[in-house]
Amino acid sequence: MVDQIMRQAGASYSALDRIGVTTGPGTFTGQRVGLAFARAMALALKIPAIGVTTLDAMAEAALEKIADADWAIVAADAKRGEIYLAARTRAGETFIAPELLLLLSAAERIAKAAPAIGSVAVAGTAAEALIPFLRAHGFAPVDSLVHQPDAVFVARIAAHAAEGPPPKPLYLRPPDAKLPSAGV
Repeated sequence: MVDQIMRQAGASYSALDRIGVTTGPGTFTGQRVGLAFARAMALALKIPAIGVTTLDAMAEAALEKIADADWAIVAADAKRGEIYLAARTRAGETFIAPELLLLLSAAERIAKAAPAIGSVAVAGTAAEALIPFLRAHGFAPVDSLVHQPDAVFVARIAAHAAEGPPPKPLYLRPPDAKLPSAGV
């Protein structure tokens, strides 16, 4: 797929100066495959791989779609009545780093951390469920209809990010699988 896109763009691999990759939260297998590919490609091309959270990529997209919002909230359905939550300003300042919490407590968490009450772009697969709770706390949420990260926004964020250590997966929930006990 990457080779096909590179050919369609008329670009060579040697023209790349960095690789952007999502770090999660997301599916375990999807995160591992994406990160392994990006890190291997970066190593082979001797360029940095830059990790971007799926939540940050969706926040960037939501803020582009909702031009009058000063900040964005991303709420991704984590199942079990929980969401993955993050929030940032248009200037890129994160005021809620990615975390896992109950949907029912999310609006209160946001109200305590928010830089202001007012128009806010909301994104993610749990946006529709979160919006009534935000309204009850005095916010004016606007559903951006952004539900998944888009590679364009991952690339934009990665293009301006500082280089660091190789990206690693962002796990916000412990694994469901358990090792067998020693007595078995």
